[in-house]
This record gives sequence, C-alpha cells and structure tokens, in this order.
Amino acid sequence: MSYLRLRQIATVAHDLEARRREVEDILGLEVCYRDAGVEKYGLKNVLFVMGNTFLEIVSPFQENTAGGRYLERRKGDGGYMYILDCDDLERRREHFKAKGARIVQDLKSDHGGAIAEAIHLHPKDTGGCLLSVDRHSGGADLTKSDYGWAGNDWRKFDRSPRVRAITGARMQCDDPAATAARWSELLERPMKREGGVWTLEVDNARARFVPIEDDRGEGLSAVRLSCKDRNAILAAGKERGMKMGEAPTGPWVELVGVRFVLTE
Repeated sequence: MSYLRLRQIATVAHDLEARRREVEDILGLEVCYRDAGVEKYGLKNVLFVMGNTFLEIVSPFQENTAGGRYLERRKGDGGYMYILDCDDLERRREHFKAKGARIVQDLKSDHGGAIAEAIHLHPKDTGGCLLSVDRHSGGADLTKSDYGWAGNDWRKFDRSPRVRAITGARMQCDDPAATAARWSELLERPMKREGGVWTLEVDNARARFVPIEDDRGEGLSAVRLSCKDRNAILAAGKERGMKMGEAPTGPWVELVGVRFVLTE
C-alpha cells in the first residue's frame, strides 16, 4: 500500500546557533546532523530527530538566498517547509505537473548508500508554505527506512526524554479553505473541517489551515509535538523566558518563531 507521511518540518532563523541552543535546552534534543550540502544554497543547518520525524533549522550566510528572502518577507524567524515522504514519487511528479504545480527543485542524491529524492513545489502554486514530497531508500518500515538528509547515524540521537515525535503543523493562510483544497488536490488526501479548522491528514500527522493570525502573512506558524514530559518542556521554557501560552489543543512554547504545541 502506498504511504504518505510527514518526515520533517524546516524552520529558518537569523541566528542558527542561538536557536539551536534553545531547541536543545527546551525540547531536550541533540543535533543529529549538519548537512554541508545546503551550503550551495547559501545556507547552514542543524537537524534534530524525534521518533523518525525531523526538525531542521536553516540559516543564510550569504546575501540573496531563498531562506534570507523568506526571513525578510515573514519579518523574522519562522516555519519554512512541510516535508513528506512517499513510495510513488514518479506518479506524484506527473500528478503535480498535471495539476499545474511548478516544480522548483527535483533532487536525487546518495548519502553513503542512503538514496534521497525530493520534489519541492512552488509555494505560489500550493499556498501555506513550501511543500516538499520526498522518497527515501529502505521502504515503508520507518524503523528501517533511510533518511539521507540526516546522514546515516541519526537513529542514535533519537533519545530525547521530553519529545516523542512531530505530529502535525499549522499554516496560516489568506484563504484557508482554498489552500486546504489545493493541498488536498495535490496530495490526493481528503480535507475536512474540524472545530472550524480545515484539516488534511497524512498517515502519521495533520496539516491544519487557519486564517492569518498576525502581521507576518502566510506561512507555517505552529508545529504539534507528541511529548513524553510536557511539564519539563514548560519548566525549561519558563526558565529561558520564552514566549508561552495556551492553545485549544494544549500549551505552547515559541521556538524559531514558531509555536510548538505540546500534546501528550
């Protein structure tokens, strides 16, 4: 059976190392990889693993990069990409083209035998945020599947005492219903309205689409985490003086310009 599942959320920041330390201190995560391959885009990055899902922070070190332009447009650090993986990339590539979605990157690379492929769609053709659909060698079993973007040793870093996995993200949109419908069309998954919010489900996570909530415009504004020790995260956030609050689905702490909603 074909699968479609969330594997990674990417964020973008002005100060990579400061944001890295906050994520480590508050979520109890460790950097599992720094990908030298992103330097060709004028970026540096760090990657964290949580139960076969990944959080990335990228930061521009050159002028006129896509990441830098995104920082300017969204007025600071924030959510950048919603990254899925699948097992039928050829068919999906043709489907995207048939639906008029421009492909801005079509990549394939070998990371020491871990084959990673990615199709990035033009955000003006999707709405919400930059959407990527990838494929990784190793098959449907997440315990065996490779994840080349994280190198070959990432599994040993999946040991946070506080966080279990990423289970979704929220996009604030100019037109939430239209954006949800577009993602539904492209990803071939039904959308539904839950509690007044348009929602689309993949195998292991949700994408939610809400109206614009601030002055930062359209973009990925929140990430949902399944937690092992939510109280420890909240205590660390308070000690650090982070922005914190309460959402309908749980408390949140802001990291890298994104609200991380903490569920149990």
